Amino acid sequence: MRVIWIVLDSVGIGALPDAEQFDDAGADTLGTIARTYPDMKIPHLRELGLGCIDGADPAIGAVEHPTGVYGKAAEVSDGKDSVTGHWEMIGIRTDVPFQTFPKGFPDRIVEPFIREAGIPGVLGNCVASGTAIIQEYGKEHERTGKPILYTSQDSVFQIAASEETFGLERLYQICEVARRQLTGENLMARVIARPFVRGKGDWGKTSYVRTVNRHDYAVPPGEENLLAYLGKAGVPVISVGKIYDLFTGCGILKANKTISNMDGVDKTLAAMREEKEGLIFTNLVEFDSTWGHRRDIKGYKEGLEAFDERLPEILEAMTKEDILILTADHGCDPGYKGTDHTREYVPVLLYGKQLEPRNLGVLDTFADMGATVGKLFGVKELPIGKSIL
Repeated sequence: MRVIWIVLDSVGIGALPDAEQFDDAGADTLGTIARTYPDMKIPHLRELGLGCIDGADPAIGAVEHPTGVYGKAAEVSDGKDSVTGHWEMIGIRTDVPFQTFPKGFPDRIVEPFIREAGIPGVLGNCVASGTAIIQEYGKEHERTGKPILYTSQDSVFQIAASEETFGLERLYQICEVARRQLTGENLMARVIARPFVRGKGDWGKTSYVRTVNRHDYAVPPGEENLLAYLGKAGVPVISVGKIYDLFTGCGILKANKTISNMDGVDKTLAAMREEKEGLIFTNLVEFDSTWGHRRDIKGYKEGLEAFDERLPEILEAMTKEDILILTADHGCDPGYKGTDHTREYVPVLLYGKQLEPRNLGVLDTFADMGATVGKLFGVKELPIGKSIL
């Protein structure tokens, strides 16, 4: 059998009870988009039961007879970032949050990094938009050879550099230095390489464009989790998108990088054609990186419509034994203040030709999804979570 597990990155469905502690009271990613665009065309997601989920904003649109198993899941881990959310899905609870540096990185982090990386210094060292900061510092970076260092309210140490003048492999090398150093009191969820190249902006002026060669260096997840169990049991795990990076390859047999949501759908379908058993685990990142963080409600709505239009292709490619899981890892309400992730429930939609539609209500943890996958493949029980089938 196969499980096709697709994470719609950041597609939250309403604030968690503890959202106020994260300064996210009232956040609702799907609700914001649906209220702003009541004509949003997502008929296939609605048919699976998206609008029938308990507490879902009425603007999302409920159907009378959903075809899927539907509900939402709460996050028990302390955090609202991609690593924390994905880790919880596979049975890892994060009780001590990863470090964040919303005012930039202190000297105790930056100075050892510069020394070991062998670079002349850094530019930026601030909270910034990745697309904006390369425009601000691109020329100086090319002139000085200093990488551009920035972060967000998320636990990320992001390093941007030119593929043309600094070199992609050199960028990856200094990211590996940062990953080794960011431990203990400085433990961060991810170091991210953000390569860019020169382009042409308005009136022929030099501008800078990020390339598809981003690479994430996450904290290794250990061995007590679903992916490790599947790997040890010989169950093939095929990753699509940033899944491989988020889990540092743990238990993953084959990895497929992607450049967009639609490329992610294409590669998921290709894996479904090629693989006759196992877990196909996909992350569609544009919901978060392109529309959520940039607070682009219209773009987010169009992204949801584009995915919904492709959803029948996935359903039609399923065999009678296959199970599809659609979910998210956190919220990123495009109508909310700031640019950070938002602490939200995530939707849980399951579909299988042998599954009876029903309402799951509210799951206690994202790990219930991982426990379900583990049960289907007959591997060891996860440290947290219980099967919902």
